[in-house]
Amino acid sequence: MLGACGPPQQASDSGTLIHVAEDVPVGLDYDGPAAAIPTSQTGVVNLMEPLLAYGRRSRADDGSVGLPDFGRIEGRLAESWHYDPERLTWTFELRRGVVGCSGNVFTADDVVYTFARAKAVAGAIPVGWFLASTASIEGFDASVFADPAARVLGDEVIKRDDYTVEIRQAAPNPLFLHVLTAFGLHVFDSRSALEHRSEDDPWSSRYVNNEVAPGFGPYCLERWTKNNEFVLSANENYYRGRPAVKRVVIKRIPQSANRFILGRMGDAGLVEKLTPREFGALREAPDVHVSGVTGNENLFVHMNFMTPPFDDTVVRRAVAHAIPYEAIAEGAYIGQARRWRGVVPSAYPDYFDGGIRYDYDPAEVRRLLAQAGYPGGVGLERFASAFELTYVAEKESVLGPIAVLVQSSMRQLGFPVTLNPVPLTQYGDRQLVKKDLPFALNDQEKPVIVDAGYAVSLFFVSPEAGGINNMVNYRNAEVDRLWARARNEIDPAVRTTLLADIQRRLLDDVVWLPVVEYRTQWAHAGRLTGLSWYPDNAPRFFDLALGAQ
Repeated sequence: MLGACGPPQQASDSGTLIHVAEDVPVGLDYDGPAAAIPTSQTGVVNLMEPLLAYGRRSRADDGSVGLPDFGRIEGRLAESWHYDPERLTWTFELRRGVVGCSGNVFTADDVVYTFARAKAVAGAIPVGWFLASTASIEGFDASVFADPAARVLGDEVIKRDDYTVEIRQAAPNPLFLHVLTAFGLHVFDSRSALEHRSEDDPWSSRYVNNEVAPGFGPYCLERWTKNNEFVLSANENYYRGRPAVKRVVIKRIPQSANRFILGRMGDAGLVEKLTPREFGALREAPDVHVSGVTGNENLFVHMNFMTPPFDDTVVRRAVAHAIPYEAIAEGAYIGQARRWRGVVPSAYPDYFDGGIRYDYDPAEVRRLLAQAGYPGGVGLERFASAFELTYVAEKESVLGPIAVLVQSSMRQLGFPVTLNPVPLTQYGDRQLVKKDLPFALNDQEKPVIVDAGYAVSLFFVSPEAGGINNMVNYRNAEVDRLWARARNEIDPAVRTTLLADIQRRLLDDVVWLPVVEYRTQWAHAGRLTGLSWYPDNAPRFFDLALGAQ
């Protein structure tokens, strides 16, 4: 059934893993629009390597998935590090003998290049700059957007020798080490990148986005056919040891029903993004396991402050009382989700539970609409285009039924909702680059740094104050001010209070309308072991092993 993946024997080869997904990477530059695409993140984290990573701890409650220990950070490309509080400087001793897929040896030059590239903000989405800014690295501030001269890396990141790098901060920041674990600062093989630069593309963005992300990770890119397949082979020189799974074929299967069949028939070793019902059915299939954890994946309703009538908080609150939350949690997710009552994953430190702030309440909807000047919804027809509920077409099997539930509930209460499924690439471009989606269902946003403050800075701080992924165009001077204080606050109790205040304001303004948190799940062959969850939800193939048939 997977003949298009390559020779028929691949599926039975004990060293090859067939991984079916809703898409393959659409790009590999984490400073581009592809940064928001989950499968693109999977490509990056398996081709590239971070300076640091979270340690691992015991498995999830059901024993199926390994979990990170967010309180323990381990070295990857960095072997050791220490902090000088008087100089606000971190010194990293780098690992020797690391060889990338190109054959190039990792040195301090690669770290300096990675930060220079991030500061250049040459990509459409400056993820690397944002992470460095979030960590309060000197010079990574908003001046880079107005002043080209400010985009040049100075002495804030310097090479002391081939295996020593110093990074200076503008202020102490508790997120610094955590930020260096994120995929948006994985280290480039600078020699390979520089070989593909040009006058109009000095940071090799076209090469990175369309050819390969050159790095020092456990896998090398063997073949990439856009909209079809992405084939990885083991990096024979990987410093942590040769991967047990020699080859990974990621195959694009957009329809979850087809992914389900491939998993049930044993033609795929790892299957993701099925419907809750399909995952439930596979639990009963022979030699198929379903593993998962409630980590940081969620569903929320997106309303754009730049699009009337969503610029009116009263209307936003009316929408909040029109959503059939229980029908979504129990019907669409068949009990594999729970109500989400905040704007930060509930498992994260400093999560603020808003309580039952908004529940399905038709009487309250009618009251609020009348207060906003739209009694019974009369007058909202002028905003018909704003009420096109957009969602990712490739997720029709999961989001389609939810969209229908939302549309039906809201239309009964006077909202002129229509449905607008669009391709994943278009959705990502409009969400991250254009930021012009008026009304949408979103189930793919997750803060990859396990911290409430990071989530606030990523999604809700205004662009003027350093926010990068404020997709709903929210601007609140008090939220910006509170985050400016919390960002460099080293007293945990004070920081917790500040973050609670911010989250309370976000819920009051319905910046995001939280609906449910759902389980991150994979179906996999019984002989596949080692599956672990990471905050970006991308599988690390190095963790995996395939037992005998």
